Amino acid sequence: MRSSGSGERVTWLQALIGIAIGLVSGILSGLFGVGGGIVMTPGIQVLLGAPPIVALATPLPAILPTAVTGALRYHKADELDLRAAAWMASLGLAGSAVGAALTKVVPTHLLLVVTALLLAWQSLGILRGASRTQGVARLRATPLTFAGIGLIAGLTSGLLGIGGGIVMVPLMAGWLGMPLKRVLGTSLATIVVLVIPGTIVHAALGHIDWAIFAVVVIGAVPGARIGANLALGTREHTLRLLVGSFMLIVAVLYGANELATLLRR
Repeated sequence: MRSSGSGERVTWLQALIGIAIGLVSGILSGLFGVGGGIVMTPGIQVLLGAPPIVALATPLPAILPTAVTGALRYHKADELDLRAAAWMASLGLAGSAVGAALTKVVPTHLLLVVTALLLAWQSLGILRGASRTQGVARLRATPLTFAGIGLIAGLTSGLLGIGGGIVMVPLMAGWLGMPLKRVLGTSLATIVVLVIPGTIVHAALGHIDWAIFAVVVIGAVPGARIGANLALGTREHTLRLLVGSFMLIVAVLYGANELATLLRR
């Protein structure tokens, strides 16, 4: 099996590792309403030895079918707000393009620290809502509110090369108090749109290793369905504990890593 991105051969062992990375990423995607890049990127770089830019770009096209699979499963269970997803995607697309353009002028390490703090704050809100059927709504769920959330998620997606779910899920569940399963399905549907600009740009620049993409998708697509089924079969209380804890761990890891990077400078 030959990689079209780097020109190096992908062995069968590496293919199996890639499938495993995809499977884990897909399960997390379907279960927590995220793109899965937070696992794919380090997995591709560390376990498959891809250059950083390839590890950052290759998950983007893999997120597309993964998020579609998860979103369709939530839609079938009537746990997806298409109107909210459309409003978030409308400004999210613009935010993604602007975010990508700002990567050369915005201090991304500092931005990640701020993002981690926001994520931690909202994650705690999800955990506090675990004792209730829904979170406590702090803002009205209007089209403008969803568009604003999409803009924030798009900017973060463009700047950091992620799907944006780690921003949308805590904001919808925390600020808007939406039922968590509906939040997860809506987030995945929006992610499908948000990763398109980055995918096109990185593909044009030759940053995507299509052989790695192929093996990762083999695991990620069924993984997303497994994750969505797990979430749909879990009680709201338990799901809030799981999602809130996962988002909080991501926030701590992101924040600690970026603070360490800033302090070393």
